[in-house]
Amino acid sequence: MTRPAPDAADLARALAHYAELAGGVASPLTGGLINSTFAVRSSAGEFVVQRVNPIFAPEIHDNIAAVTEHLRGRGEASPRLLTTTSGARWADLGAAGIWRAMTRVPGVSLEAVASPAQARSAAALVGRFHSTLVDLDHPFVVRRTLHDTPAHLRTLAQAVAEHREHRLFAEVEPIAAAVLAGATSLPPLAAAPLRVGHGDLKFNNILFDATGPEGQAEARCLIDLDSVAPMPLHHELGDAWRSWCNPAGEERGAASFDAAIFAAALDGYLGALSFALEPVERRNLVHGVEWIALELTARFAADALNERYFGWDPQRFPGAGEHHLHRAKGQWALHQACLATRELRADLLLREAS
Repeated sequence: MTRPAPDAADLARALAHYAELAGGVASPLTGGLINSTFAVRSSAGEFVVQRVNPIFAPEIHDNIAAVTEHLRGRGEASPRLLTTTSGARWADLGAAGIWRAMTRVPGVSLEAVASPAQARSAAALVGRFHSTLVDLDHPFVVRRTLHDTPAHLRTLAQAVAEHREHRLFAEVEPIAAAVLAGATSLPPLAAAPLRVGHGDLKFNNILFDATGPEGQAEARCLIDLDSVAPMPLHHELGDAWRSWCNPAGEERGAASFDAAIFAAALDGYLGALSFALEPVERRNLVHGVEWIALELTARFAADALNERYFGWDPQRFPGAGEHHLHRAKGQWALHQACLATRELRADLLLREAS
């Protein structure tokens, strides 16, 4: 859900909860769709401070702490969640929201893959992430079910039924009809093992080394850990491939699915993985990206009418609905491109297992 940006007074109140942020200078960080994010520099170092969207229960910070501590304990780069002066993992400012602070890992985030080599490096990082967390003993008492496709399809159908007078209805309705029909033709995904995953592997949630040519940069760290939890790999990697293999990105140009980037990412991931994928996981991975692109089309199309969830850019669009409609059209085109590459992806995924 979208909210007005926090004001300077709220930000100052949040910083005051953390000893390490005393005297810090804050500046906005852009790129996220959900949380309000600031870079903070103080005498203690560089940090990231966020007002957390209320879709997340505050207890997700127990999950984040468990995952990041486990990663750092095994030598993997990961931010450290700061505790407040009272020892809490988040600061509750009442009507001003839930806030958190963490160390800022050096690096740069990129909106789109620049080369197959970069995709291979990013996927190897994800493989190490999954491998490192395979023995994490944590209850994950709070989980956000992001990829509940039937629920998203119901939300889309409800939005169409309730917003027939919306200014964008005539454009959204045919997309919604195509999505709902398309969901009936995709192969179902079988029950599969749950692996502790990131939960939102869009490409700009990976930090790369800031040195050297962009296309050769090494992946350093995964950020934006709100959705860490046990999950099937077809959700985790399906979302990654949806984001990474579309060179134009979610906001620019015509959507496509780059087979060379997919092949490099699969090679990097499997090469870094410490456990063997089960046959059902490989079969599901063939169709995971197809389902995720369809699901995200449904989410954007619904919010083109509801206009209450995703953030949007008022510099580029006259309203939230127009931005979400643009995104829905892009994801639907990507879904079609995914379907066109199914045979190639199946060959790579299933041949690896033989």
